Amino acid sequence: MEYLVHLGILITIYAILAISLDLVVGYTGLLSVTHAAFFGVGAYTTAILATSFEVNFFFTVLVSIALTALVGLLIGLVLSRFNDDYFALASFGFNVIVYSIFLNWQSLTRGPLGIPGIDKPSLFGFHFNSNSEFLLLSLVFLVAIYYTSHFITSSSFGRVIRAIRDDEEALQVFGYRTTYFKLTVFVIGAGMAAVAGSLFASYITFIDPSSFTLFESVFILSIIILGGLSNHRGALLGAVILILLPEILRFVGFPTDIAAQMRQVVYGLLLVVLMLYRPQGLLGRYRL
Repeated sequence: MEYLVHLGILITIYAILAISLDLVVGYTGLLSVTHAAFFGVGAYTTAILATSFEVNFFFTVLVSIALTALVGLLIGLVLSRFNDDYFALASFGFNVIVYSIFLNWQSLTRGPLGIPGIDKPSLFGFHFNSNSEFLLLSLVFLVAIYYTSHFITSSSFGRVIRAIRDDEEALQVFGYRTTYFKLTVFVIGAGMAAVAGSLFASYITFIDPSSFTLFESVFILSIIILGGLSNHRGALLGAVILILLPEILRFVGFPTDIAAQMRQVVYGLLLVVLMLYRPQGLLGRYRL
């Protein structure tokens, strides 16, 4: 049972990341490969505040959102100068830069040694020590992020960012400053990713730079591509599948000496087949 609860917590954390990235990639059409950087900024903010200053988890979440949104704003201001493939390449570069900061700013992040001993959340004397309690807490955050995203995409602002994806130049003809809309949604997505980072740091109670590499950004992007772009339920479904699939493959009877490699092969083949026959994802409206 504890194993299933553990998987449930991971699913909620990655679902939050997927929903936040889908606002940027799925609804606005900006191919960002830097989401793990925002995930990491949120995680490190919570870890540093909790271990060095003994700040309550819920306050660290607020600080994480604010700080990561600021980082997203600074990165977004630079990325706003790029379009299409150049945007993706520049975002790729920023993920590498932020990862390098995590790895080399040892006086703050402890570098490859990581930050251990991160406290579990507590609220009014109640401590979320058990995995079941933490799962309920993470579900509350997931529901909040889901409905916030739904509100954004259902509003007039959401209609504008959809129009940016469909035809940005036509929207500019009608006087819309599309750069401001793209920058705003990029910052919102970064702030939401910080929530997942805070949850991750508090749940694992240890973080190091290896959790926030470029591969992690690609994995989060894979979740929304699989589930389907521009669909919140697709982001949820993609998180469920890509978290559970490797675990299910553990029980397939591969020979012991090649089991790990074969799981990766099957995992990759399933994604390739899906992209060939269902390129818009399981529930998506658009192709990448």
